[in-house]
Amino acid sequence: MKRIEKIYQYLESHSDSNQIEQQLNEGTGFTAASVAEALGILRNNVSMELNELHRQGKIVKVMGRPVQYFLRATLEEALKRPLSEQELEFESSTACLQEMTPSVTKRSPFDDLIGADGSLKTAVEQAKAAVLYPPNGLHALILGQTGVGKTLFANLMYRFSVHADRLPDSAPFIIFNCADYYNNPQLLMSHIFGHIKGAFTGADSEKEGLVEKANGGILFLDEIHRLPPEGQEMIFYLMDSGTFNKLGETERKRKSNVLIIGATTEAPESSLLNTFVRRIPIIISLPSLEERTAKERVELLTYLLSSEAHRVNKPIRIEDEAAKALLGNTSSGNIGQLKSNIQLVCAQGFLNSFDKNDEILIDFKTLPINIKDGFFHFSGRRKELQEISEYLEPYTTILPEPNKTLILSDEYEPNFNLYKIIEDKAAILMDQGVEDDDIKKFITMDIDIHLNSFYNKFKNTIQTRENILKIVNEDILNFAEDMQLRIEQHLGKKLNERFILAFSLHLTSFIKRVESNKPLKYTNIENVVNDKPEAYEISCEIKEDIEKAFHIRVPNMEVMYLTLLISSLLKEHENARVAVLVAAHGNNTATSMVNVAKKLLGEGLAEGIDMPLDQSPKIVLDKLTERAKEMDMGRGVLLLVDMGSLTSFAPVITERTGIPVRSIDMVSTATVIEAVRKSNILDMDLSSIYDSLKDFRGYGGYTSKEEDALSPSKPHAIVTICATGEGTAEKLQEFIENILDSITTDPIKVIPIGVHEMDTQLSTLQEENDILMAVGIEDPEIQIPFIPLERLFASDGEEQLVSLVKQRNIFIKKSETNRITREVIENSLSEFLTYLNPKKTVDLLLSFGKKLETYLGYTFDNTFKINLLVHVGCALERMVLNDGLIYREEREMLDSDCFNALIKTNHEIIQRMNLSLTEDELCYIYDIIISFEEQTISN
Repeated sequence: MKRIEKIYQYLESHSDSNQIEQQLNEGTGFTAASVAEALGILRNNVSMELNELHRQGKIVKVMGRPVQYFLRATLEEALKRPLSEQELEFESSTACLQEMTPSVTKRSPFDDLIGADGSLKTAVEQAKAAVLYPPNGLHALILGQTGVGKTLFANLMYRFSVHADRLPDSAPFIIFNCADYYNNPQLLMSHIFGHIKGAFTGADSEKEGLVEKANGGILFLDEIHRLPPEGQEMIFYLMDSGTFNKLGETERKRKSNVLIIGATTEAPESSLLNTFVRRIPIIISLPSLEERTAKERVELLTYLLSSEAHRVNKPIRIEDEAAKALLGNTSSGNIGQLKSNIQLVCAQGFLNSFDKNDEILIDFKTLPINIKDGFFHFSGRRKELQEISEYLEPYTTILPEPNKTLILSDEYEPNFNLYKIIEDKAAILMDQGVEDDDIKKFITMDIDIHLNSFYNKFKNTIQTRENILKIVNEDILNFAEDMQLRIEQHLGKKLNERFILAFSLHLTSFIKRVESNKPLKYTNIENVVNDKPEAYEISCEIKEDIEKAFHIRVPNMEVMYLTLLISSLLKEHENARVAVLVAAHGNNTATSMVNVAKKLLGEGLAEGIDMPLDQSPKIVLDKLTERAKEMDMGRGVLLLVDMGSLTSFAPVITERTGIPVRSIDMVSTATVIEAVRKSNILDMDLSSIYDSLKDFRGYGGYTSKEEDALSPSKPHAIVTICATGEGTAEKLQEFIENILDSITTDPIKVIPIGVHEMDTQLSTLQEENDILMAVGIEDPEIQIPFIPLERLFASDGEEQLVSLVKQRNIFIKKSETNRITREVIENSLSEFLTYLNPKKTVDLLLSFGKKLETYLGYTFDNTFKINLLVHVGCALERMVLNDGLIYREEREMLDSDCFNALIKTNHEIIQRMNLSLTEDELCYIYDIIISFEEQTISN
């Protein structure tokens, strides 16, 4: 029995609903110490498990000294009512006892809203008046910028209605965002009011609308300004008479007693009909984050940090400068942006502390550059900054205690939706008459790209089961874990690490669509999955399991979608590239070369084995054979060696293992980098990599026979490979031509071809052209570099294309980066500086950057240079104001070459203005530069 189960069993066996009131009065409920003593378990382990049981909603926590715990079921029995998720923690024994005394007035849901007695006091009073006004309340409109909490506020109005007994607990509260269908007014109106059979093309049956579903409750229409005029008229007629009609009906005979709450980011007088606005007696304005008091802004920051601390079950310690940066970086997104930024920095902090048991540290120097810029939002706003500083300690620690959750879920959190990916692509391609094989390639690629992008979005935070539970519920996660084991056992193959997340999200989306009666539009993809019989077989079994577990009917076509999802997530699809194995004599020769390649290009499928000079060849061969078997991902191994017997090992390893192995001698760091680049980034096959590298002697140039044989008269060309050679291929051709126009004046043709004609046309094209590379959906597997379509559109795709063009000694134009850099810096400074003149300061900053580059011995890229020099400009203004940053970390960098370069640059450039950056400010600049250097190496 697990420890947590043992503790819960003990609580169950020793709980008595008749004793709870006495225990609360005497303070004798379960405590970590009492349970630890009874079970002989360490107190800190008991405390951890009790907190986990509380997080799971199985026990109730009563704060005090010591903290007491009660079984939820037992307390509900004593109260004679179920507890909500917000009632699983009480501030004290007295607060819990008050729940057991009916005469005591309960806390209003608005009482936990930050600012309810401050900047939101008027809004709260209006909301209460709207809900309490007899007989059925008053319709209301909530105004406010994006991210101020309009949905949360409407949710609290609903909960207050229940709290005040104006609505029963079972009353519906329905949220609908009018922007979801604003491009299709007919569909929008159908969702809100419903339709009868035959009301429009495709209306095969009668449909209930949200107005009907919300009868007896509240309907919240977000972005209500998206309603067309006829929709607004139908809403205000409902407000006036309580009656409405579905689409296709001529008379308003249907009735619905529903309170309408609208929300908009627009000015009502310019975005809504006057006749509509006149019928809304209560208009509630919510302030932006900047309009909230300093105390409230810090409380909001602390509340959101508390949520993250509870999720990761670690204390969070935040530096005051970092807190100010977070609060300043919300000019457009308000609380929503603050929440997003906090989750980002906490995720990074969590990642940094993952292998440790200590706290998550958020300090200014480790913040992303764009969030650091938030600190400079307060430039010239000293009073505001001073007010916020009064509520911040130099370091504030937030413990992982659960806080009051004001809203249980974000209705607008985007769902993982496999249906949309396949529906959109397959329908378009089928309409164009594309062959099934080509459709399969397109769909598989799209799924892979989507899964990669979605997983990458979460991969820094989804490190534990607890963090996955932030996105999906526990029942679905448990089911996904069971399915992973079954699929792996059935197929005899491993699923990659994304399966749990992707399958859980897909199943969540499917169940949500079924429960909301949304039509399940399937595209017939049966032909696309014909070559996946094993995945299809297990998908049929999973269909039955879903029906049993979740009590819903699963259509047969869903099996096809599950088949594609499983196939896309098999481990064999991940890292299916050539492995690079480096072997060289010496203590760290091979590993050193591989480490350089990995730092430059990221974690590729490459390893180094260092060979002592006195080690026997047989031991070396055995070691290489075992490592080749471990590394092979189905595409073979490229063995890079230095000399001696190592050069003859490739055919022996192939004979022993059956793995294709090719060997290149005279290995150098440049050769390793180029091999990893072609395997990891260009996804070339073993023969292509071998042929391109066998005569490679460094980046000074190739001496390949193939290149020497090329006729100078052959025109340069890039081949694009798509399904048909038309449509998408032409768009791809246009995209690449635009890149080429911007980087070179040399003529380079872009030739689109279809997959089906690739084999027949490529040989002819190679005879007539100097083909620099192929780009598209399928590797032609000839001796030219290949850039997959998804790689081209990745963040570094354009750089890869330019790099390959440069290798042919093609003239590359110099861009006007200096002029652009100057303009961007000047524009940025004009927003941040109050006292210094940006036009005059920018020349000084550019000189600062140039001199610093000279002392450091390398050149910054433009993005980093802009961020660095804007930071230095703001630092100069702080010097004018005598309000410099304070550096609180260890100053180990003071004797470093980089810091000495900063001191010299400061002395030679900045002091021309009779200013000097303080040592604290230089320490921060040093951290920024070091961060850039590390990022450059890792990339």
